[in-house]
Amino acid sequence: MAGAIKRVGGQTIEKEAVQRAPIDIGEAVATTAGRLPARYVIHAPTMMRPAMSTDLTSVEKATVAALDLAKELRLSSIAIPGMGTGVGGVPVQEATRTMIGAIKRQLSEGTTLKRIVLMSIDESLTEAFEFALQ
Repeated sequence: MAGAIKRVGGQTIEKEAVQRAPIDIGEAVATTAGRLPARYVIHAPTMMRPAMSTDLTSVEKATVAALDLAKELRLSSIAIPGMGTGVGGVPVQEATRTMIGAIKRQLSEGTTLKRIVLMSIDESLTEAFEFALQ
């Protein structure tokens, strides 16, 4: 998903993110959104270096970090991809279940978010999100 964001949003997003690196797992930073129709892109890594495998603990930490930063920025909406499900190698069913759990906890604790969009460019990830939400 990072590649798709870069292609559509432009080099500015990556350039700003690289300037903020390294970003630890469990932390998140916001950059401008380039050409994307949004105010920010929130970067919440699930791995210490690109193209590494990752795990459910990192997926949960990244999801929580992104949601916490969205709350800090007082955002009303956020779009979140399947954390760790690409090159990270986390099975989509497990990753989506972990992400949904983190989202439900955030909602129960109070947030400025009114809309959370779960993003997918893959049918199996879409199905896993739908199953985890049931």
